[in-house]
Amino acid sequence: MATNPEPEHATPATEAPAAPAPASAPANPILEPDANTGDQDSSDADSAFSAGLVSDTASISSSILKFREENGRTYSSFKASAYFMPNDEIEKERLDLQHTMMLLLQDNRLHLCPAGKDKPMRRVLDAGTGTGIWAMDFADENPDTAVVGVDISPIQPAFVPPNVEFFVDDLEEEWNYTRPFDLIRLSNMTGSIRDWPKFFAQSYRHLAPGGWIEIMDPINPPTSDDGTLTDKTALDKWGRLMSEAAAKLGSRLDSALGYEEQLAAAGFTGVVRTDYKWPSNTWPKDRLYKNIGAWNHENVLQGLHGFTVSLFTNVLGWSAAEVETFLIDVRKDLKNREIHAYWPARVIYAQKPL
Repeated sequence: MATNPEPEHATPATEAPAAPAPASAPANPILEPDANTGDQDSSDADSAFSAGLVSDTASISSSILKFREENGRTYSSFKASAYFMPNDEIEKERLDLQHTMMLLLQDNRLHLCPAGKDKPMRRVLDAGTGTGIWAMDFADENPDTAVVGVDISPIQPAFVPPNVEFFVDDLEEEWNYTRPFDLIRLSNMTGSIRDWPKFFAQSYRHLAPGGWIEIMDPINPPTSDDGTLTDKTALDKWGRLMSEAAAKLGSRLDSALGYEEQLAAAGFTGVVRTDYKWPSNTWPKDRLYKNIGAWNHENVLQGLHGFTVSLFTNVLGWSAAEVETFLIDVRKDLKNREIHAYWPARVIYAQKPL
C-alpha cells in the first residue's frame, strides 16, 4: 500500500447517538420473540448534516475530493470500482450509528482481543476507518498510542486527536509501512475486501511479534431460527439478491465464514471467534437484544438504499425506479415484528506469534 506522508483529512463526520449503558450481549443466543408483536413504526427518511470546510493545508488532491455522483448518492472517485457503498452525509451518519451498535454488543469496549494487556500498544491500524469515529475514540482512550486510519474515501474530520492520522488508500494494494502495528482492527468490511487471504498475509507482515488482528463482520443474507423469514418475503429475496450481486463483483457478503481458516493459513495463532445476532427490529424478548434490534433496525433502514442501489443497477441491471419500488416491500418486512429475522455476525481475533 502506498501511504501518503501526511494525514488525509476531509469533511467532519456526524455525531453518533449517545452510547447506551454498558451491558454485555450474550454470544449467539437463542432469541425468543416478544409476545407484543406488531409493525414497528420507524422511518428511514433521509437526514443530513452540513459538511464542514476542508482545510487548505490538507494533502488531498482535488480529484479525490471530487466525489462521483450516481442515483442521487455520492461515491468515492478513488478506486471507484472497489467499494459499492456511498460516502455522503446520509451514509456517514449511518456509519456512526453502526459504531454505537458495535459498542452496545461489546459492552462499550473498542476491541475484544487482549491487545495492550501485556505491553503498551505503540501503533494501531484502523483498516477501513470510515468516518474515523473508532480511531478517534481509541486515540482518546489511548493517548500514547499512534493511531492510523485508512479508507478509500476522505470523509474523516479535519480536527482530530493529536495521535491520529488519516490516509486515503486502497487496502488491497501493497502496503509499505515502515513501522509495525500492535493491533490491526477492521469492522463491517465484508464486501469491501476481495482478496481476504492477501489482506491477512499483509496484516501478518505488518504486525509486531505478539500483535493482534481483530475483525467484526455480519454475514448476509439474513435468516431466522423459526422459519418466519420465508422465501416468499421481500427481505429474504433482497438478502439473496444482494449476495448474488456482490459475489459477481468478487466481494462476497459472507466472507466472515472463511476468516478462521484464512487467518490460520496466514500464520496467526490462538484464533478466537464470538458469534452474535443482529435482529431486524425489536422482536426479541431479551431486553439487550431488543435494544440491539432497535439500533440495527435504524442502521439497516438508513442504509437500505445505499446498500442496494449500486449493486442492483450496475450489476443486476435493475432500473433505479425498480429498486425504489422493491425496497418499499423490504422496508415493510424490516418493520414487521412477526418476522424474526437476524443477521449472524462474528468477532474473530488472532495473534501473530512472538
